[in-house]
Amino acid sequence: IASETLRQTAGQRLLFRPGHSVCCGDMAGILAWFWNERFWLPHNVTWADLKNTDEATFPQAEDLYLACPLAFCIFMIRLVFERFIARPCAMGLKIQANGPQKAQPNAILEKVFTAITKHPDEKRLEGLSKQLDWDVRTIQRWFRQRRNQEKPSTLARFCESMWRFTFYLYIFTYGVRFLKKTPWLWNTKECWYNYPYQPLTVDIHYYYILELSFYLSLLFSQFTDIRRKDFLIMFLHHVATISLITFSYVNNMARVGTLVMCLHDAADVLIEAAKMANYAKCQILCNLLFAMFAILFISSRLGVYPVWILNTTLFESWEIVGPYPSWWVFNLLLILLQLLHSFWSYLIVKTACRAISKGKVSKDDRSDIESSSDEDDSPPPNQKHHNSATNGTNKNHGTNGYLTGAQYPDEH
Repeated sequence: IASETLRQTAGQRLLFRPGHSVCCGDMAGILAWFWNERFWLPHNVTWADLKNTDEATFPQAEDLYLACPLAFCIFMIRLVFERFIARPCAMGLKIQANGPQKAQPNAILEKVFTAITKHPDEKRLEGLSKQLDWDVRTIQRWFRQRRNQEKPSTLARFCESMWRFTFYLYIFTYGVRFLKKTPWLWNTKECWYNYPYQPLTVDIHYYYILELSFYLSLLFSQFTDIRRKDFLIMFLHHVATISLITFSYVNNMARVGTLVMCLHDAADVLIEAAKMANYAKCQILCNLLFAMFAILFISSRLGVYPVWILNTTLFESWEIVGPYPSWWVFNLLLILLQLLHSFWSYLIVKTACRAISKGKVSKDDRSDIESSSDEDDSPPPNQKHHNSATNGTNKNHGTNGYLTGAQYPDEH
């Protein structure tokens, strides 16, 4: 009887999901397994208990379908914003549209680059040196410039950062204005009282759908944006964030979810502002903003997050509601996010220490543009001298002029 009741409940759940229909017994069985109430909900709570009524509205999983078309709209808004707002602002700040210096055309090296390897080893470099009568240092510089030349310009980077800064500033401001009126901001136990029978308000619904849509747009645009060293880490971050938003909405942990989202948006505003200042060559402002970001990020992600968020999701919820399967999954995702916080905090401290030693923020360990070391920029004592028309290089080419004045976001 219990099994049949569960199957019927899953079938009822399907009726509320656009684009789904009970086409056969197997599909109903799969959906019954996926929407197992004993996984998603606390003991003695059913999906029927959380159906919308005239008196109260609760989160419904099908509400999240709205995020997909909205993510596409956000991406289109971003394109318009970057073209007609961010780009004119960048031009007003005299940010150049030219990208990294291009490598001298060379058929032999181009063939190696496109067909064999973009990072030739020492043996191959020596072979190319003999074949072209170029010194190894010059060939290394050519490959470095060739790898860099397809990267976006400073103008493109500024536009991307300005878009993210604008969105984070808006959503963080909205979150603060909304949360300061809620009781669970001041007492996190309010996130679990009468759980899961907590009505969904219009403000929470809007907050969730907008955040989910934005991170969906970031997930897909990551393949077209500036590719950085931590591409896979950021991809994992976006997947974890989307999963957390979805999980907390479906099983109505929306109250604590709003706290998590607002806490994370705070530091993101400052890092994008610091990048914009760096691209505009406002080094003092960049250093100040980066210092503020580092302090806020580390204090919020390594201090407030575990003490405030993990404490309530792990301990207060255990005491008031008790654990159940999706509760474990939700907390595992939050702990995964904490591990990512620790990794990025390490990178921030590393950058800050380097900035203190050099007197300015020099590079961002997440960036993608390669640059020459000081040693590379200085020709060795026994370097061969060739006419620039022959090898296409001179002593300044190794410095990659694109990096000049853009020290923060560019790195080895």
